[in-house]
Amino acid sequence: MTALVIAEHDNAHLRGASLNTISAALQCGGEVHVLIAGHNAGGAAQAAAQVAGVAKVLHVEAPGFEHGLAENVAAQVIALAGGYSHLVFPATASGKNIAPRVAALLDVAQVSDVTKVLGADSFERPIYAGNAIATVQSLDAIKVLTVRTTGFDPAAATGGSASVEVVAAVADNGKSVFLGSEIAKNDRPELTAAKIIVSGGRALGSSDKFSEVLTPLADRLGAALGASLAAVDAGYAPNDWQVGQTGKIVAPQLYIAAGISGAIQHLAGMKDSKVIVAINKDAEAPIFSVADYGLEADLFEAVPALVKELG
Repeated sequence: MTALVIAEHDNAHLRGASLNTISAALQCGGEVHVLIAGHNAGGAAQAAAQVAGVAKVLHVEAPGFEHGLAENVAAQVIALAGGYSHLVFPATASGKNIAPRVAALLDVAQVSDVTKVLGADSFERPIYAGNAIATVQSLDAIKVLTVRTTGFDPAAATGGSASVEVVAAVADNGKSVFLGSEIAKNDRPELTAAKIIVSGGRALGSSDKFSEVLTPLADRLGAALGASLAAVDAGYAPNDWQVGQTGKIVAPQLYIAAGISGAIQHLAGMKDSKVIVAINKDAEAPIFSVADYGLEADLFEAVPALVKELG
């Protein structure tokens, strides 16, 4: 048995989600190989070769892979799939775009959002917004998996010595063309990789209050800023700050929820956080059911007081 991890990278470096995905693949048993499909991606291939546990890196170079277009990457994975028992993707926007194409072309079932590997063919995944955990067994010869990265610790980025094998690229199928991208600039840690997150809800009342109250706390803690769906819908925070089932799934060391009631949609995205602190003046707010520490208080008084105590 050998698993192939389809790595995410920027051609120069591996993205953090790839390390969590490699950890999941290692638990499937057998060797783990990593696919780096890119353009001028030698740096990413060398970084993958240094990851602990990786036996081989397949390095594929072509202009059509520079931006990770799903149609081209899926075709490359299909060309390699015959030699693998598991094809493992991170459950990110990119992974969720490529994996279903691969599963359909192979005519196999996809197991999505894996949070635990029980064996080579058995996995756990959340259902009903995380309120239940399903145990899924796949009898397909090739298992196509997407891995919820918050469920697995990242593999060590150093300590490995995998060989790098250059593989011939499949032809660009011409079905899609990269036109451009608009990437939000943020001086704070990336939300899904942050160790501390400060999130706000609709109770903040406005985008100005969101910034005025939460930004000083995030600055003191070196934290990323997050928001509930309600706060994003109200225009208090940008879309890429949304935490929840339809936003980003996070599991930081510390998650501070200020003025967030704790709807199921939001809890599904953050309840695996190591320590959860909830600040809400509604004693019946569902967020308190998952909080390790709860403060029943007005956030407009409690958060500034906390900032002051932090110096």
